[in-house]
Amino acid sequence: MKDIRDYVKEQYGKAIKSGSSCCGSGGCCCGTNGEDPFGITCGNYDQGTLENTPGETSGQSFGCGNPFMEANISLGETVLDLGSGAGLDLFLASEMVGPKGKVIGLDMTDEMLATAESNLKGIENVSLVKGYIEDMPIESESIDVIISNCVINLSPHKERVFKEAFRVLRPGGRLCVSDTVFTRSVPKWFVENLAAWSGCLSGGLQETEYEIKLREAGFNEVEVRRKKVYSISESAASSAFPGISEERRSEIDGALASAIILGKKPLEEE
Repeated sequence: MKDIRDYVKEQYGKAIKSGSSCCGSGGCCCGTNGEDPFGITCGNYDQGTLENTPGETSGQSFGCGNPFMEANISLGETVLDLGSGAGLDLFLASEMVGPKGKVIGLDMTDEMLATAESNLKGIENVSLVKGYIEDMPIESESIDVIISNCVINLSPHKERVFKEAFRVLRPGGRLCVSDTVFTRSVPKWFVENLAAWSGCLSGGLQETEYEIKLREAGFNEVEVRRKKVYSISESAASSAFPGISEERRSEIDGALASAIILGKKPLEEE
């Protein structure tokens, strides 16, 4: 396979430059016709949450859930958003931490960082950092809460992501991310499809594997809470994978889900 990270970076750069959200970008969490046939990106936030967001952030989300459902972010905390994109979750977190808190957005894509900078202009408690989630340019033990929205599945080196997340969290710090997961094993042809990988469809871990890898990285109190299971209809499969056979569609139907994943870095005395 072509280097996954370069392909993902290219596709998301194109998507945000096109001025569309993941529900209409054609290649990121979407089918090839520019729609979102699996309903991954839509309906993750209620309208009341989105009504005061700045710029175009509410229409530029590439997420698969709402990481704030369980994050319990408090005033004064420091929050790190992995793969912060156009800035929707950065803005929401900035309001939760207040003027004495801090929010850091980490993204590898220049176009995303430029869009977020424009969207969040004037919001003083948000800073943007260019880098990879497998090698975070973030000080060790400097973060209270890590959030992310449909990004970790895009990494080909998830163990490194989890180790880095553990490193940058303060003792007692917590991880609360929304991500795609598999409910069962999926075929090789699906995993090796680059368009499906960049579309948040084929790069996920199985739910039990996600929990195991987080615990191996040092996290405790790990939970994978399934939120949605995606039924892949004939029309959705044809949109995302033109010419797909019924046999192949049935292999992936119901195998993909979104989940809230929780973990905590133990206190030093533990």
